[in-house]
Amino acid sequence: MQQSPHSPQSQSLSASAVDSAVPLSNLQQTYAVIPRERPYTPLLDRVDSPADLKTFSSAELITLVDELRLFVLYSAGQSGGHFGANLGVIELTVALHYLLDTPQDQIVWDVGHQAYAHKVLTGRRDQLGTIRSKTGLTAFPERAESVYDTFGVGHSSTSISAGLGMSLALRYQGRAQTVACIIGDGAMTGGMAFEAMNDAVQQDADLMVILNDNDMSISCSIGGFSRHLAMLWESGYQVDISDAGEPILCQRPDMQAFDRRKRHKEQRDVPQLEDNLFKAIGFTYFGPFDGHNIPELLRVLSLAKQVKGPVLVHIYTTKGKGFAPAELDPVGYHAISSLPLEGSQLLESSKLKAAKDSTVANKPSLKYSQVFGQFLCDKAAQDNKLLAITPAMEEGSGMIEFAYEFPERFFDVAIAEQHAVTLAGGMATQGVKPIVAIYSTFLQRGYDQLIHDIALQNLDVMFAIDRAGLVGEDGATHAGVFDFAFLRCVPNMLIAAPKDENECYHLLNTCYEYQGCTAVRYPRGVGTGATITQPAQIYNVGEAVVESVLGQDDAPKKLVLLAFGTMVETAQQAAEVIAKSPLFASSCQLQVVNARWVKPLDTNLLETLVEQGITHIATLEEHMIMGGAGSAVNEYLLNESAAFKLHRPAICNIGIPDRFIAHGSQAEQLTDCGLDVDGVVKQLQQLLS
Repeated sequence: MQQSPHSPQSQSLSASAVDSAVPLSNLQQTYAVIPRERPYTPLLDRVDSPADLKTFSSAELITLVDELRLFVLYSAGQSGGHFGANLGVIELTVALHYLLDTPQDQIVWDVGHQAYAHKVLTGRRDQLGTIRSKTGLTAFPERAESVYDTFGVGHSSTSISAGLGMSLALRYQGRAQTVACIIGDGAMTGGMAFEAMNDAVQQDADLMVILNDNDMSISCSIGGFSRHLAMLWESGYQVDISDAGEPILCQRPDMQAFDRRKRHKEQRDVPQLEDNLFKAIGFTYFGPFDGHNIPELLRVLSLAKQVKGPVLVHIYTTKGKGFAPAELDPVGYHAISSLPLEGSQLLESSKLKAAKDSTVANKPSLKYSQVFGQFLCDKAAQDNKLLAITPAMEEGSGMIEFAYEFPERFFDVAIAEQHAVTLAGGMATQGVKPIVAIYSTFLQRGYDQLIHDIALQNLDVMFAIDRAGLVGEDGATHAGVFDFAFLRCVPNMLIAAPKDENECYHLLNTCYEYQGCTAVRYPRGVGTGATITQPAQIYNVGEAVVESVLGQDDAPKKLVLLAFGTMVETAQQAAEVIAKSPLFASSCQLQVVNARWVKPLDTNLLETLVEQGITHIATLEEHMIMGGAGSAVNEYLLNESAAFKLHRPAICNIGIPDRFIAHGSQAEQLTDCGLDVDGVVKQLQQLLS
């Protein structure tokens, strides 16, 4: 064995992590502390590509699993990111890359939360600490990053469709290559997965689907499908695979370590596993198997990949496997932030600043999801017609308290965005007021339903759209930068964009009280720290607010900044910079307008401003320029404004350019787009010059 560059003498695992390593079984170790120092991983350091695994013995693979799990723990501590799902598939990832001839054989990950170990084994080990940073690895598999990343992912339930497409194309070209799709039980609740399985049977495709069943998506999996999987596990039986590739019904080894589904236990007869859902569809089914048992995985997968036609291998795993706190709290450890720098001046100063801010404000700033959660509970206490729907985003959307206080009015439909939207439409026909809480990037998946099932019938449904705009380290797959464009072109839709937490609360109330299709669009994270005032207000629909006027009325240049949502504060800061600059201080008047509504626009205010002699107009939005709020302003001025035809002020649209924005912090992404204060100032100076 070659000498590792990370030898025990040079850089070893921290003592606290070593002390916390205790045997979980004869196969794995578990840890209670995330190591701060690069652990000693002599076997892992020998793996620069999957081909290097072929020389490992079974015993070495088991040791490699421990080293890989510890390395992922260390790297996640350095960079933050998705956590529990990655720890849960360490054994599966090793087994797949050991058995398959990648990249000729195709591994397709669903969602991609769990691909960190895959990245390590495919030549990106020393880069894993850079994941999610601006110039580092992407948070999800991406074709441009590696030949081993066969399909770009980020949204759920896509792997079987993509894998089937690969399999059919390979068959057409006469290429005998294995295609393996890994999909979680949460992602399997998405209807797209079943559409693909139906077609795989129709096509009699050679396709291996591995169902990674950890009873979790981000939240706990729910519904009839989850209960069906629980029944298969609780039966105590499994469909094993013979050396000839034939299904064999036998008693499953007792695995008490996986007794996490007690909430599903009921008195049942022993089920006929050969008649399960997958078998009924037409798949050859094997399982359930222990997904953390390397010898068992190697045996099962090596036989399963030789079976012709569509095959499903059902394994059960533990989210957060090998890290004790994550096993106890898989939801809390779905993703983590990087470890703070202990004792650093940066950390101490941030603590002091936080303490000072807390003293001044008496309480920390709320996240926008918390503002929504507060509104939901407040309004539900007043109006018993309110019902709330989420497609598996209870925690992320801030609905935990509502679900606890009003369980009969809370509907988590699992990862099924299309169903969530049409479900709300059906509810709205019966005299109740449904609110669909959904991330902007996921609302894209329910677009046809929004048009056909909600807006076309002008049903009384409100959309609370979270994670709008740039979202930071998750990158382009999760950015919510298209919603203005795809919503404002739909008749009957109202679209509100709050500037801060307080306005968000009152716009939620305004849109709730409106009879028809409405959407309130707000960003990820905290806002400006604005205090929420009570009681809830009802704003005038389509009415903007002039935030400030800087400069003299007789200035030869008059610039109006029409800002939408998060850009109001940026517009105000940029206006103040320009107002103080020697070049424009005496020659330009600036007005900052909180547009507040994307649809309908405040056309009365626009007409008034242009009639008053405005010489320049700039629109600002954290959204694509093409088709966005600025485009709506342009369309009105060019097509309907009589004042614009007379005065012809210069117009500039400031927003996200026509490209996908790479991952990085939100601040870095804003700078990249010219949407930070400096970037906006430069664009405004160019407009005025």
